Amino acid sequence: MGQGSNAKPERISEAEHAVMEVLWDRNPATAADVSDALAQNRGWSLATVKTLLGRLVQKHAISASPDGRRYLYTPLIERSDYIGTETKRLVDRLFGGRAASLVAHLADQEALTEDDLTEIEALLKELKR
Repeated sequence: MGQGSNAKPERISEAEHAVMEVLWDRNPATAADVSDALAQNRGWSLATVKTLLGRLVQKHAISASPDGRRYLYTPLIERSDYIGTETKRLVDRLFGGRAASLVAHLADQEALTEDDLTEIEALLKELKR
């Protein structure tokens, strides 16, 4: 977790994840900063972004600190922790907890490039050491 919080945040939706990505990149950020960053790709209004920020505060994924007439939002969970949790959830739910089944599925779907295979081989060699 980050920043000393022991409470596990609730599950983060896809929309909330988009907000988290901005906050991980621009830590801390105002609602306007987040809205500006998401406006091109998502077309969300400032009100929508503020709603998502409020949900993330309630889920203990971010904190809101007063800064004059606005709030600064800061992630309370690290991107790497979130990715680890979501990856485990995916492997558990879809592949019975077996990461090898995930890799086999990706290989069957021809979703792995030569570069991916090279990286996986290097990782396996490193893990065996």
